[in-house]
Amino acid sequence: TTKMRSNVMERSTNGNKHNWETLDFSDAVDKTVSAPPTPALDLPWNRRVSVAGTKHTGTVIDNEDLVQMLVEPKSAATENLAFSMNRAIDDIIIDAATGDALLGDGSTLAFPVAQTVGDYTTEISFDAITQVQETFMNNDIDPAQPKVAVIGPTQVRALMNLTEQTSTDYARVPAGTQTALTNLMASGIVPNWMGFTWIMSTRLLAPAADQIDCLFFCPDAIGLQVNEDITVQVAQDPSASFAWRVYARLTMGAVRVQDKKIVRGAFADTYTP
Repeated sequence: TTKMRSNVMERSTNGNKHNWETLDFSDAVDKTVSAPPTPALDLPWNRRVSVAGTKHTGTVIDNEDLVQMLVEPKSAATENLAFSMNRAIDDIIIDAATGDALLGDGSTLAFPVAQTVGDYTTEISFDAITQVQETFMNNDIDPAQPKVAVIGPTQVRALMNLTEQTSTDYARVPAGTQTALTNLMASGIVPNWMGFTWIMSTRLLAPAADQIDCLFFCPDAIGLQVNEDITVQVAQDPSASFAWRVYARLTMGAVRVQDKKIVRGAFADTYTP
């Protein structure tokens, strides 16, 4: 299943493009005289635009295969293609997170350098996660706002060897357990550790060998436009000796909506014990 979709904003639409309106922070002004004119600030509205694209996949199953296979091939193929579509959704979201964002005036905006922690020379660490949190705090992001961390398998291994994550001296665990290791969720990370919902993904961008772009973001930082959800069709094709065709498609697009709510962790994709 898709790991990213439930952690971003989602909108259903029929248009090829979808506008995402955001309002940046504004500051109050001093009241220096008695009964001044009511302030009429020009609030910093911004518009980001997502563009839908279609992804599809399919396969052909001969009638002979239906007889010879012990498993039901149409069902297995349908499940396989559905999984590939879910991975495609994750790819759309991951690409949009740090890719060029399309603005309302038609120009594009690159991912801000200030929103990157690391330079691919150091591995993920407790200090790196605190730097990520520091970036959010410098951007005045509410500490109570939900945040998501997406890391790769190597980073999970590294964190599982961190005392700060596996010891009850650092990680809060239910009463009666002796170690945070007994409370690891499926991703290998203590739930809500350092204030993040942790996701392990093998789809993260890798700029070069032994490099990885991990993602840390608030759910409202990325917008997912859904024109057509995953659609799977199974039918016989008279033009191919009535073999069974299994076909899946989706039409979606995504865009980074708020720069200050996404941090890229540019880490070395290695682990040094």
